[in-house]
Amino acid sequence: EGPIHFHDYIDGSWAVLFSHPKNFTPICTTELGYTAKLKPEFEKRGVKVLGLSVDKLEDHGAWAKDIEETQGTALNFPLLADTNREVAKLYDMIHPNADNTLTVRSVFVIGPDKKVKLKIEYPASTGRNFDEVIRVIDSLQLTAKYSVATPVNWKNGEDVIIASSVSAEAAKEKFPGGWKEPKPYLRIVPQPRG
Repeated sequence: EGPIHFHDYIDGSWAVLFSHPKNFTPICTTELGYTAKLKPEFEKRGVKVLGLSVDKLEDHGAWAKDIEETQGTALNFPLLADTNREVAKLYDMIHPNADNTLTVRSVFVIGPDKKVKLKIEYPASTGRNFDEVIRVIDSLQLTAKYSVATPVNWKNGEDVIIASSVSAEAAKEKFPGGWKEPKPYLRIVPQPRG
């Protein structure tokens, strides 16, 4: 599709950048297909998705056909060709004990401020959990807007915790409906909306 200037491409959006060891690998094929299926979920959250492969651009078309055939979904986001491994090296995606073309299964969530908000690395033998990536994006977007944090295994719509940086006085103003407080440092409120 042509060159992408990453900062311009994601301007004003959240982004997910995830790396692939190389084209025509079984786990990555399943990941790309599943991520393509999640496109409406990413769009709903204002997130642009980009994949990165250290293989050459000429191979992407044939691999995209394989992905559509085996996963039932066409690739619907850019797949970057990083044959000189420039991006993989900058983001520390090359595993130190692996072949120099074998990227770690890295996932980066980048905020609209163009700062990395999350980095997850998986071993080559384990497929990534993109449902978890969506869950984390929900948390990041919520906590960027409100003075809350999300507890263990939190899912969108569940109770949250008032951030410890919020004083009791400020909490009364921000959360006039009150909160549950099993301990002074653990103030639980319904998820803010709006």
